[in-house]
Amino acid sequence: MAKTVSDRIDEQLRSLFPEGAIERVELLRYGDDPMVEPGETAIRVVISRAGEPEGEESDEAIVKAFEEANGAAIRKVRDQLPRFIGWVEFRLDSPAGAARPHGPVIRIGGRGGGRAPALDDVSEELTPVMTRLGPADLATVDTLITAGIATSRAEAMRWAVGRIREHPAYARLQERVHEIDELKAQF
Repeated sequence: MAKTVSDRIDEQLRSLFPEGAIERVELLRYGDDPMVEPGETAIRVVISRAGEPEGEESDEAIVKAFEEANGAAIRKVRDQLPRFIGWVEFRLDSPAGAARPHGPVIRIGGRGGGRAPALDDVSEELTPVMTRLGPADLATVDTLITAGIATSRAEAMRWAVGRIREHPAYARLQERVHEIDELKAQF
């Protein structure tokens, strides 16, 4: 019987770590997790608690101990995975058997670090900005990616900000901000 991509990746990852260190390996595609962008594939490696109690301090200690004991294997993950993997995260399991949505996590970019930067990323200095989007806004951004207007969520946000900057009302808004700054300086 032929192995699926998921099975091969699971086997490949488990071979890098000591037996029992990994509870399970989840291959994530767009729609499986909000952090996975359209066209991206990611991996969640659920670290075994090995009977350790749940709690913020305990969780931090378990993840730190896993990282210290398996640092060399974690570094190998990036080089040995297929290029289509955008990122890999190592997270604790919960007593209910699901990966904990919050808590300590080790996250690395996939082989090649995920998507290639856009051409203008190389030529100008950019400032990273993190934002949280609700379901409707996220769907809008993902539609821009699916339609080919942008290749990533970050690029879609830059595109949207660029469209705002081109709007004539934005120039008037900038003038008003400048006037307000002048008034503040008078106090």
